[in-house]
Amino acid sequence: MSASASVYAVAARLLDYPTEELKGNLAHAAARVEQDRDLDPVERERLLGAIAWMQRQDLLDLQAEYTQTFDLTPEHSLHLTHHTFGDSRERGPALAELAEHYKALGLQAVDGELPDYLPLMLEYAARLDPVEAEVFLRDAAAIVGTIATRLEQADNPYAPLIRFVAGRGRLAQAA
Repeated sequence: MSASASVYAVAARLLDYPTEELKGNLAHAAARVEQDRDLDPVERERLLGAIAWMQRQDLLDLQAEYTQTFDLTPEHSLHLTHHTFGDSRERGPALAELAEHYKALGLQAVDGELPDYLPLMLEYAARLDPVEAEVFLRDAAAIVGTIATRLEQADNPYAPLIRFVAGRGRLAQAA
């Protein structure tokens, strides 16, 4: 796994529901971010700041913040097709297409998670070469950027992580 790919895997774990395992691996995540030569200083600062915040939190407080942010506030949902399609019939084909992409690399949703769940999308991006990952994330950049803006307006501690993902997708748009 290249340095760029590993940062997507780190972001995926940081944006998934917090567990004791995550808390125990935050120092390792910070080290991986610090070693990634493909990150610009702003990206590195965003990721390391989010990791430092998580390290300072009690696990129960971190879980409560996550639940309030992503599960109880629909405008912040990490299920990206929700923002585009809501619960309409058009959402099904988009989810099926994502699932086919994942299946080609041997990745599948676990615990009943839908394929548009941002941490799963980042796990997929981690398995692609850096250019393919940016192109894959390009399609999600506008939605993720909107979520990041909403989180920034709410002064939410998850905003830098979401802004990092949006920025990665925008790299491909600029190319």
